[in-house]
Amino acid sequence: MKKLLVCTDGSNYSEECCRYGAWLALQSGATVDVLYVTDLRQFEIPAVADLSGSLGIQPFEGMISQMQEVERHKAGFVEEHAMRVLREAGMGNNVSFHHETGLLVDVIEQYQDEVDLILLGKRGENANFATEHLGSMLERVVRAAKKPCLVTSRKFKPVQQVAIAYDGGISARKALDYLSAEPFFKQVQLHLVTVSEGSDETEASGRLAEAEAKLKTAGMEPGCQLLTGEVESAIASYVDKSQIDLLIAGAYGHSRIRELIIGSTTTELLRRCRVPVLCFR
Repeated sequence: MKKLLVCTDGSNYSEECCRYGAWLALQSGATVDVLYVTDLRQFEIPAVADLSGSLGIQPFEGMISQMQEVERHKAGFVEEHAMRVLREAGMGNNVSFHHETGLLVDVIEQYQDEVDLILLGKRGENANFATEHLGSMLERVVRAAKKPCLVTSRKFKPVQQVAIAYDGGISARKALDYLSAEPFFKQVQLHLVTVSEGSDETEASGRLAEAEAKLKTAGMEPGCQLLTGEVESAIASYVDKSQIDLLIAGAYGHSRIRELIIGSTTTELLRRCRVPVLCFR
């Protein structure tokens, strides 16, 4: 990892996201880009448009100008807070702040070719009002991003125990390749986990052996665990009982139609697990 992209919106989750970014940067020697995106949609809300009809175009333009000025002040506060958190966490001059206007998912597309990892808080500014919901842009970003996305949790904790949920899919194989090549993961206790949902455990055991062999070739000694039951519940329970600090999983491997109908394992893991989740497309 040479460069990390830390996304912030000034929320408590973003503060912890900055701490995770600083910690990973110090472990790997990476630089950090902090990104704050002003959501373009707030200047296009129906209430503003309705008011413009009754007030006339000049007051409408004035309202937009005032909203933009408020947003510039907010961006300044977000930058000041993020930089202070990073400095307190030990980061020096290897940090830069960027303020853009648009949609987060679109802006990240412009930045992702220059970074190796994208960090986002699990929830955003409205976390206290919608405690069971993920951030409004989170799923869109994780689905669209070409680079791995680390979805951080409510409270920072140094990473010592790492679990990879392996299902044999393309994204899970990509995660294995990443683990094998990244020196950081040779410093932690690695748990390799797969789940058998049916009565025949042969296929699941084969997946586990295949992944274990690849990691051992890379010089790692993972602890292997074959779980049974519903995938989301089995993995979330293992993460909790084994005091895992970071979960690694493939992201959204099914077809988009199937996800719309039955939901997504990745989404459920993000909701249920109280630890950061590193997602690979």
